Amino acid sequence: MTIPYGSSYGFGLYIHWPYCSKICPYCDFNVYAAKSSRDFSSLVDSIIADIRHHHDLLPEHPPLKSVYFGGGTPSLMAASDIGKILESVNNTFGIEQNAEITLEANPNDVNRNDITSWLSLGVSRLSIGLQSLDDTSLQFLGRDHTSGAGRTAIEKAKLVFKKVSVDLIYALPEQSLQSWEQELNQVLQFGVNHLSLYELTFEERTAFGKRLERGEIVQPKEDLRADFYQLTDDVTRKAGMPSYEISNYATNESSRSEHNTIYWRGGDWIGVGPGAHGRITRGSTRYATEKARKPAEYVALVGSRTDQLSDIEILDCKDVAKELLMLGLRLEEGIEVDRLEKAGLVLDQDIVLDFTKEELVKVTRNRIHLTNKGKLLADAIGASLAG
Repeated sequence: MTIPYGSSYGFGLYIHWPYCSKICPYCDFNVYAAKSSRDFSSLVDSIIADIRHHHDLLPEHPPLKSVYFGGGTPSLMAASDIGKILESVNNTFGIEQNAEITLEANPNDVNRNDITSWLSLGVSRLSIGLQSLDDTSLQFLGRDHTSGAGRTAIEKAKLVFKKVSVDLIYALPEQSLQSWEQELNQVLQFGVNHLSLYELTFEERTAFGKRLERGEIVQPKEDLRADFYQLTDDVTRKAGMPSYEISNYATNESSRSEHNTIYWRGGDWIGVGPGAHGRITRGSTRYATEKARKPAEYVALVGSRTDQLSDIEILDCKDVAKELLMLGLRLEEGIEVDRLEKAGLVLDQDIVLDFTKEELVKVTRNRIHLTNKGKLLADAIGASLAG
């Protein structure tokens, strides 16, 4: 019997570059200040060594469908280091001919670099962290670029890359629905083929989380945040860029994020770099990997590692099934009910019926989907269905 997860649902590589020119106050990722005096050669070498270690663990995996440079700000990397890593990846695992190779980039890095060099190295998709087209909002979000620089970066990227994605954040304190609609329409006019649109969240460990706790900023009310989401869905759909995942929108299927879809569909991905997470499958056993967060510690552990399973945790059937459900529900296509059953999760039909009556979920052709109303409660619905 075919297992309901693993490389048959996609095989990718995530490379975490932890350095940023400036730490944004909302960011909860594993990031550090990129001081000009830092020597990154040992980190690059360790990432390459880590990739090779994974090959010993996964000798029977197919070539990679996706390589994703995330962060942090990987557009700060030297082009030569990007090329060195990709060359090693191809020699180690092989990269499919039409694989998606994504580089996350800040607008200022797009504007100051010869981005054709990224294309020549094999990067096929650029994901630009625009976050806003409003200068006041950019200042509030702690970004180091202006709206003008953001516009220039998008236009420049479109001249070089066929696939360009733009990130935006909405539901900021004191932001109005009207101003967000205007901003979203402005971005849509650029004609990029993918958008990632996220509600501003206030994580405890971040500067914003601490300011919220002190009462210095106020998060919009839940009903207003729901209105922001519904407005976003309406505007993008009318523009021919409907959502295919709760926070992601594309002009067509070929424009969707191949890499993130591997996550949502329960595929395998290798995670390398400080703090990177991964999911890999050997036989029918599913493993979760998590790397040391501090760059120096990561470099030391990769260099001295003798036990290749030291950062791997075996996931039990319940954890695998719950993850398939939680991530699969995020997709517009939903998740196959029989896949969940193969993973060991039989949905409680009474709960499914209750959610159906409340117009939160629908079941069609062996798939369970969230409705637009249900997307606002995705985590709670998933947790309830998972038992």
